[in-house]
Amino acid sequence: MDHKQVATDVIKALHQDNIIAAAHCATRLRLVLKDDSKVDQAALDNNPGVKGTFKTNGQYQIIIGPGDVNNVYDEMIKQTGLSEASTDELKQVAAKGKRFNPVMAFIKLLSDIFVPIIPALVAGGLLMALNNFLTSEGLFGPKALVTTYPAIKGISDMIQVMSAAPFIFMPILVGISAANRFGANRFLGAAVGMIMTTPGLVEGKYWDILGMHVSQNNYQYQVIPVLAAVYILSVLEKWLHKKLPAAVDFTFTPLISLMVTGFLTFIIVGPVMRGLSDAITAGIVWLYDTLGFVGTGIFGLLYSPIVLTGLHQAFPAIETQLITAFTQNHTGYGDFIFVVASMANIAQGAACFAIFVLTKNKKVKGLASSATVSACLGITEPALFGVNLKYRFPFFCALIGSAVASAIAGLTHVIAVSLGSAAFLGFLSINAKSIPIYIVCELISFAIAFVLTFLYGKKNAHLIDPVPVSGATDQAQVEKKAVEVAKKQLSLNDEVIVAPIAGQAESLSKVNDKVFSAKLMGDGVAIVPENGDIFAPVSGEITVTYDDSKHAYGFKSDDGAEVLLHIGIDTVELKGKFFETSVAQGQRVTKGQKIGSFDLAGVKQAGYDPTVMLVVTNTADYASVDRINVEAVKPGEKVVSVTAR
Repeated sequence: MDHKQVATDVIKALHQDNIIAAAHCATRLRLVLKDDSKVDQAALDNNPGVKGTFKTNGQYQIIIGPGDVNNVYDEMIKQTGLSEASTDELKQVAAKGKRFNPVMAFIKLLSDIFVPIIPALVAGGLLMALNNFLTSEGLFGPKALVTTYPAIKGISDMIQVMSAAPFIFMPILVGISAANRFGANRFLGAAVGMIMTTPGLVEGKYWDILGMHVSQNNYQYQVIPVLAAVYILSVLEKWLHKKLPAAVDFTFTPLISLMVTGFLTFIIVGPVMRGLSDAITAGIVWLYDTLGFVGTGIFGLLYSPIVLTGLHQAFPAIETQLITAFTQNHTGYGDFIFVVASMANIAQGAACFAIFVLTKNKKVKGLASSATVSACLGITEPALFGVNLKYRFPFFCALIGSAVASAIAGLTHVIAVSLGSAAFLGFLSINAKSIPIYIVCELISFAIAFVLTFLYGKKNAHLIDPVPVSGATDQAQVEKKAVEVAKKQLSLNDEVIVAPIAGQAESLSKVNDKVFSAKLMGDGVAIVPENGDIFAPVSGEITVTYDDSKHAYGFKSDDGAEVLLHIGIDTVELKGKFFETSVAQGQRVTKGQKIGSFDLAGVKQAGYDPTVMLVVTNTADYASVDRINVEAVKPGEKVVSVTAR
């Protein structure tokens, strides 16, 4: 890469007087601009040195790649005269230009609390859906399966108990996660949830306390009351830690915090918050009843734009209320939000698939194929940020497909009775009698989005694969590039890359960072670490290290794979705190050799996601880069296979 030329091109596309501040991390330039609308986006999209761009948290980020981004950054500083800034300083600059948004702050709060407990709710929900299959009449004949085959009734009853538990005792799950988010002791948070759901509480009975009749409300299935209770707990606990002497703090802080929180919860907070929770659920149901299929159609049109803002992170809190209202008293209202989300996700996947069919660009084709699969399994970020928003028209074609399918689903009263994968596998979460029409709606959403995107893209092929301007210079550059690619391919061999750390392996699409989840840097694997010991994933040369942050490494394997090992998300902001390294750039390493370590607990306590990303950055040079389907891994175990052309 010609770093000087790329820097010059980037500055020209951004306009030098439009750049307020600049920093960089292991993979991308991070910039604060005066006016994002002045950016020549087409120039950046067509620049071979730029792997992608996006805007987040007031920063305009340009993906360059490990080993190159620091050189491009240095050239930018030289050419613009800007002062070098750390990512932390850049964040402060970006924050100055942003006004505090209480709505977004509240939504982020809900997201931080609910995302960790979603697996438990999904498991319970799918078990509930399975029991639905066993007990629903008319699904497999006039009688339910448990009636036709009485021998399976015991299995059904056991599944019913298991499926109900996460929802009945949801306050305990929320208590743990909320305490973690509010900075309280999470076991005290769990204790608050236990107090609010203990079987000793009897609805309709009262305690007589100083002349007051305090209702023994049981808060099973509830969300909002426990959130408020744990927040009070966190405030009390922090205050007591500051005020009580160390000798008595350990004993009396938990006692006083829990007792005061308990009294306030049953006397004031619980009844008020329960009323608010019921009012919110009733309001949503009223809206659904009043607007009917028109409302679900509008919601389907707006769902993907809502995802772009992050507002959808608040939906699980609402969905759990809708589901529990249905499962407790069968009022006829279930989770229609899940249904709309499914239609929107499938539509975005269909539009992305149309781009896969239309494009001749191998890089775009590879990204579109994996993004399509992700979207059809309920994860749309790769399709949205990697493909559809880049070309714009697929995104809007998908909105039309989503709106039509959502309106039909609303007209036929399709609802979910559990959380799950909001896409093609979502039928497992749907009320059994509505599964056939749900599948029809999915197919309608897919067909409309695909056909509209395909027809528009076919008519405007230049929008997908721009035709390069012919000329002697362009031809020379094309020939030079072809020679470079040919040389590169000749040096590539099949190989297997191993885990650099112990932990739980998962798809990159689950990573909470758009660059990695959309696979803009390449394909690979993510690992949620169990400890902080780091080992070399390949045998070869270390091409990139970061002396200050020590949070990432680049490798060139002996068989040609270019591998990025990135420890944590945004951990560059820690400036090396909690990280140690024992290797340097240019050094040779062997597969499985220990190269460094980090304090896992310290990174978590500092508020950073410690997920480790292992990415093959020259993915486009291979016929395939595949994650090996393993979950719990140890250092040295196979996690990624690459196949040469």
